[in-house]
Amino acid sequence: MQQIRKSQERGRAEHGWLSSRHTFSFAEYRDPRHMGFGPLRVINEDRVQGGQGFGTHGHQDMEILSYVLGGALEHKDSMGNGSVLRYGDVQRMSAGTGVRHSEFNHSPDEPVHFLQIWLFPDRNGLAPSYEEKHFDVADKRGRLRLVASPDAREGSVLVHQDASIYASILDGADRAEHAVRGGRGVYVHVARGSVHVNGDLLSAGDALKATDVEAVVLDRADDAEVLLFDLPL
Repeated sequence: MQQIRKSQERGRAEHGWLSSRHTFSFAEYRDPRHMGFGPLRVINEDRVQGGQGFGTHGHQDMEILSYVLGGALEHKDSMGNGSVLRYGDVQRMSAGTGVRHSEFNHSPDEPVHFLQIWLFPDRNGLAPSYEEKHFDVADKRGRLRLVASPDAREGSVLVHQDASIYASILDGADRAEHAVRGGRGVYVHVARGSVHVNGDLLSAGDALKATDVEAVVLDRADDAEVLLFDLPL
């Protein structure tokens, strides 16, 4: 079974300094039909104005990933980590028993555009930890590049959950196929451009949820950047 969620159906938050789109229920946006998918709890598409950001706040028992699409995202946390993330960077923070952090636009005048992704961990009470890695465009072009996994295979960041996240950049005749094992589901989020997913056309901000399928095929793309989540159900 496949279900499509169009970009305009997502929750919206407009705060002047922040423009956000919520794939699943988040903050003031509540929709019982969209509370997550398997352990995937949050996909927020955020655009933050220059010099603005999220002040220091806490998290617990959550795997939090940032996928930067443009601009520069400055991160600081209570573990002593501090860095500036740019396009191609993937950051993973395991909140575990508790962590505090801030996220700001590093630029005083250019916006930063990124996806913030939350997954429930496979167990609570983990020691907080942090990791970031860079994935070149060439490494994602025309294929599904693993960027997060439970065993950090293929140079991906480690997540404490039986979930694998792939990134892909596709255009024209490019084609990528992902086999789906029994008992698992796939969530495809289009970050930019357009692409056909198992025959359905999706554009930026659109998503497709697939269950009880043997494979997910991405093809006939137009300058598309896509995230594919392989998740236990």
